[in-house]
Amino acid sequence: MPKASANSRTQDPHAASIHLRLDFGGKRSLGPGKVRLLELIDETGSISAAGRTLEMSYRQAWLLVDELNRMFRDPVVSAQTGGGGGGGTVVTETGKTVVRLYRAMERRSSKASNPDVQALSRLLNAAAK
Repeated sequence: MPKASANSRTQDPHAASIHLRLDFGGKRSLGPGKVRLLELIDETGSISAAGRTLEMSYRQAWLLVDELNRMFRDPVVSAQTGGGGGGGTVVTETGKTVVRLYRAMERRSSKASNPDVQALSRLLNAAAK
């Protein structure tokens, strides 16, 4: 998994947070790292640039994209070939839907769990930060 935070939002390093991971059976899973990779590919148009942002090799980023493309019925990322400006990579409508649905579930999960997360945080050993 990437060394950098899968979520680029600035957070208090001591704040509690929930990370949503969906397991669909077999080796099919979707979590914050893969979703962030899709977001960065959409922003940059490049698997390699997205991977660099997450401090992972191109190969690791490409393998995750390949895994995602095989996991869903339709590809989530598509390579665009050639042309005057060269090729690039685009997140497909399916990929954008995956990101949108995941982020919506993440927001609802976080909101619903917030009281319990706060209660657990109050039970933490303050010296063990």
